[in-house]
Amino acid sequence: MKGEYDFSKGRRGQVVPTKGKTRITIYIDDQIVAAFKAESARTGVGYQTLINEALGQHLGTNERPITAEQVRRIVRDELAQVR
Repeated sequence: MKGEYDFSKGRRGQVVPTKGKTRITIYIDDQIVAAFKAESARTGVGYQTLINEALGQHLGTNERPITAEQVRRIVRDELAQVR
C-alpha cells in the first residue's frame, strides 16, 4: 500500500451506474413494508424487488415474454381441442 493516495481527480457518485432504475425516497405504511419483508424472508427475493414487481403488475408493465415451453403447451392444448 502507498503511504498516500491522490484523490484530486476523484469523482463522487456510484461506482457502477444503474441503468433503468431511479433511486427515490418514499413513505410506505409500516404494515405494508412488514408484509413485503415477510414475503421476502419466505421466498428469498428482496423486499424491494417484490415491491417493484407488485407495482409493475398493478400498472400492467410486468409482462414477460412467452417461453418455448408455454408455446408448446398452448399448441398441444389447441390441437387436443381440434381432434
